[in-house]
Amino acid sequence: MMYKVFVVEDDPIIAGVVTAELKRWGLTAQTADDFSAVLSQFTAYDPQLVLLDISLPFFNGYYWCQEIRRISSVPVIFLSSASDNMNIVMAMDMGADDFIPKPFDLTVLMAKVRALLRRTYHFTGNANIIRYGDVVLDLSGMGLSYHGQTIELTRNEFRILQALLEGQGQVVSRDAMMTRLWESNSFIDENTLTVNINRLRHKLSAYGLDGFIATKKGAGYFVRDLSCMD
Repeated sequence: MMYKVFVVEDDPIIAGVVTAELKRWGLTAQTADDFSAVLSQFTAYDPQLVLLDISLPFFNGYYWCQEIRRISSVPVIFLSSASDNMNIVMAMDMGADDFIPKPFDLTVLMAKVRALLRRTYHFTGNANIIRYGDVVLDLSGMGLSYHGQTIELTRNEFRILQALLEGQGQVVSRDAMMTRLWESNSFIDENTLTVNINRLRHKLSAYGLDGFIATKKGAGYFVRDLSCMD
């Protein structure tokens, strides 16, 4: 599949250089040309990844990241010279997956882009879903499907399931889960993860997915293919 990257960058020189480099690596790229209507352009292009600056005309990158997150879980990488800790934390809180400070090295940018695409889409031939047994996670709509039922997920529930489903039955450590959920080096009480997992288990149980998330004592969590257990 040829992945599409949407570049939202006010500096035409940077936008041009980044777009050319993306294409050199075999990706398809489109730049935003109307900064008052970024969301409509995003929707029309339907990319697999977004590169987003903070300083933009009309509305800043935080605003557009929030708008994108209302309708999609597509990976978002911020590119910005406003790289102090406050802006990095705010970007992550708004739903970004990574933050690259300007000026940046194109090789580093491409390494992060390719790693994020690989991590997000490698596990299925359909770039918008992850399938495990009869369970399907919609990466665009942030919903889970099982036997014709659609289960709406919160942001944390989605991230938990994405991490576990990417593991395809392999154990995902508690540390890896916490990093995935909160994307921070700050201390997070482990009990917070336990509470999130238990709430998600309770929700899934109501849809016939009792036991879908299993615990490996002292190691972490994994998902079980319930279709093999019928």
